[in-house]
Amino acid sequence: MQSRVPIKAVQAFEAASRLSSFALAADELFVTPSAISHQIKLLEEQFGVKLFHRVHRAVVLTDAGRRYAEEVTAAFNRIDMATRDLGRTARSDILTVHSTPSFASQWLMPRLARFSSLQPDIDVRLNASHESADLLTLGADIDIRYGTRKLQPTGTMVIPFPAETIVPLCAPELANGDFPIRSVADLRHHTLIHSEVCLVSWRDWLRQHRKVPLDTSRGPRFDRSFMAISAAVDGMGVLLDSLLLVQRELQTGRLVAPLGLQGPKVQGYTFNVLKTQVDLPKIRSFQDWLFGELEKEAF
Repeated sequence: MQSRVPIKAVQAFEAASRLSSFALAADELFVTPSAISHQIKLLEEQFGVKLFHRVHRAVVLTDAGRRYAEEVTAAFNRIDMATRDLGRTARSDILTVHSTPSFASQWLMPRLARFSSLQPDIDVRLNASHESADLLTLGADIDIRYGTRKLQPTGTMVIPFPAETIVPLCAPELANGDFPIRSVADLRHHTLIHSEVCLVSWRDWLRQHRKVPLDTSRGPRFDRSFMAISAAVDGMGVLLDSLLLVQRELQTGRLVAPLGLQGPKVQGYTFNVLKTQVDLPKIRSFQDWLFGELEKEAF
């Protein structure tokens, strides 16, 4: 006995069982009643089971036919639902990006509209946390990480961002206030804000300025750069952090770099993706766009 049956025969049976008529089934499927009768006869002969009682012009399901109709109808309903869902989603790809909170809020969020305008068929889902995403569980397509590199799962491609520049930053009112900041020595009159995740600390930065004694043990401390940046915008003190994260604040004048835009460079961020996924169009498009933006806006 063959286990696979022609789909035309199943379609004919489903329509006839639902409409209780070979003629109505024929109208729905744009065939003749004899074609419907022929397809159902094929099913009955293939499996040796009578599916309909034929009573004059009417047809009535047998017990076996009723059981088969229940399963076939349920299967066709699932196909209909899947087809409707496909129609709603087929026009877009979903790209899930995981990022550190500070890069997501300070750099990526203000620019996502640019990517969406260039790639309207890709819907971005952005997740942010300080924990790394497990790419192997397919919880994210891309993971943007910060800090010293940890051992990556086998099969992960790690692409470094361009180097960042670390400089002192503060609100313009502070830089030009009662104690203006024109040299490193002027910092002694101001509170130092500590961004504890930054790869360059105030102590590291001051090693280049050994003749300037500053108390680096004091001042507010934040374990996320976006919070330290917000504190600096509010005039709480002078922050040491990456120019990459404050481009919007510099452009709008909410922050200034009172000692200039030159400073130590670090390589902190990486773009992480599975090697088996890297050539997917949605991932390649996002990677090309992101690195293009980074190069275009590099200080």
